[in-house]
Amino acid sequence: MLNIREAIVVEGRYDRKTLENITNAPIIETSGFGVFSDREKMNLLRALAEKRGVIILTDSDGAGFLIRGKLAGMLPKEKVRHAYIPDIPGKERRKRKGSKEGKLGVEGMSPEILKAALERAGATPAEDSGPRVTKGDFYSLGLSGAEGSAEKRRRLASSLALPEKISANALLDIINALYSREEFLSSAAAFLNAGNGDDGEEQQGDGK
Repeated sequence: MLNIREAIVVEGRYDRKTLENITNAPIIETSGFGVFSDREKMNLLRALAEKRGVIILTDSDGAGFLIRGKLAGMLPKEKVRHAYIPDIPGKERRKRKGSKEGKLGVEGMSPEILKAALERAGATPAEDSGPRVTKGDFYSLGLSGAEGSAEKRRRLASSLALPEKISANALLDIINALYSREEFLSSAAAFLNAGNGDDGEEQQGDGK
């Protein structure tokens, strides 16, 4: 498992799932070209770039290079590294048809190829950042497993300038990418003490 400091930017969820088998780095999907109309996600990418740096890893087809180029132009140049996969003919097993250019994408690459691509990009070994925010912390703060927890997560994400429509697991990963445990617990405490964590009359259903 590669322990990488930079966040890795990929095009889709299958790319992300493939990368999760070889690295514990934060992995962010662009949802294809959708990222360019998603202000919250672009703000998140900028924050990750400033905090950790990013590695852009897109498919080797025309669309992948277009996404790569546009992203590189919207993020701090000195914070961006590029990882490239080779041109390999074929299609992924889950697909009925291959891509227009007939090339395998990131999800179709072997672990060895992806590791080599990240290493060639100059991926930085991550240093020990100390204790991480855990699911237990989320539970104790009422951010998971409790009535109104989904709404509370939404409000907390908004207060931290993070995308509001995000799962508990994804929010946990992003928080650990951007904050130390101490920084997060301090911010969360301020959020709760200000009354923003109260669910009040907005609770609907179990909110989990």
